Amino acid sequence: MESQKAFEKTFSFEFFPPKTEKGIENLRNTREELGKLNPKFFSVTFGAGGSTQEGTYETVTEIKKAGFDAAPHLSCIGSSRESISELLKRYIDADIKHIVALRGDMPSGMREAGEFRYANELVEFIRSETGEHFHIEVAAYPEFHPQANTAQQDLDNFAQKVKAGANSAITQYFYNPDAYFHFVDDCERRGVDIPIVPGIMPITNYTQLARFSDACGAEIPRWIRSRLQGYADDVESIKAFGMDVVTDLCERLLTAGAPGLHFYSMNQVEPTFTLWKRLGL
Repeated sequence: MESQKAFEKTFSFEFFPPKTEKGIENLRNTREELGKLNPKFFSVTFGAGGSTQEGTYETVTEIKKAGFDAAPHLSCIGSSRESISELLKRYIDADIKHIVALRGDMPSGMREAGEFRYANELVEFIRSETGEHFHIEVAAYPEFHPQANTAQQDLDNFAQKVKAGANSAITQYFYNPDAYFHFVDDCERRGVDIPIVPGIMPITNYTQLARFSDACGAEIPRWIRSRLQGYADDVESIKAFGMDVVTDLCERLLTAGAPGLHFYSMNQVEPTFTLWKRLGL
């Protein structure tokens, strides 16, 4: 963890593009409230194969106009060099200087990945097209990417993204801090010395969390899963227990030297705001 202690701590929040007028208004309220916490930036997700590309662009530019640093997710699977180049130009014109570069998921029914296969190729392309204009974030997987053949391969893939020009990384969410500590130690042994910021997912809905975790390969430790299952439909108990678990996780990470936290807000104010107050940030 020594490499991470050298970096300034940064805190950021993630949104997804709303699809309805009600969702748009809710996100504006969420942005206004979380904006009071003075985050380093707001990131905005990007659908598989560009399914929410325009929604991402509109959300990011509105955040930027409101006076905050905004970081759009950019997914390369199913995209062409021409389409990525055009999108980069649009973000430059909108004065966006921060990007989260991802491989992304293969869209349903698509057999070929397109002109990019891996995130390191996207990072390399962004650098070749735009030089140092963008601060580039990439994804990291402390519990290892579910599609990686081995943990060693996944670490090598992460190192390739850094070598291609990534400035920092945001992890997939996790609930076992030791997974993060070991991941960082392994990265240090490979000479990787960029900030690796833990991604934090508040626990408010067990069914939803279990579905997300099964899809992305994030482990819910057995004792946490059993306790959440035991609460059944007792929403308040799930939220209270989840808040205790995630607060303890964040405290352990920050105390050990993590260079900040990236909160997956799910476009909600209350869970992230409560965590923030508990942590004294």
